[in-house]
Amino acid sequence: MGKMIEVPLPDFGDGDAADLEAVVSCWPVTVGTALQTGDDLLEIVTDKASFVVPCPCTGILREQRVFEEDRVRTGDIIAVVEEA
Repeated sequence: MGKMIEVPLPDFGDGDAADLEAVVSCWPVTVGTALQTGDDLLEIVTDKASFVVPCPCTGILREQRVFEEDRVRTGDIIAVVEEA
């Protein structure tokens, strides 16, 4: 079993990171999906733009911590990936 990596919502450089709030719009992958570094993990929407959150490592998506229509902030843990 590989190391479990908690994936936080990254700072997208949209001004003050502490104030970034977004809504989860879509999970293009499901739990159990094998991922490569940089693969699309989650799509979010802010009041200014849409963003795709990339997977930070190669591994398997083990847990989704947020769901469609949830509100999230920079630094919130959105997923757990088992590192390959």
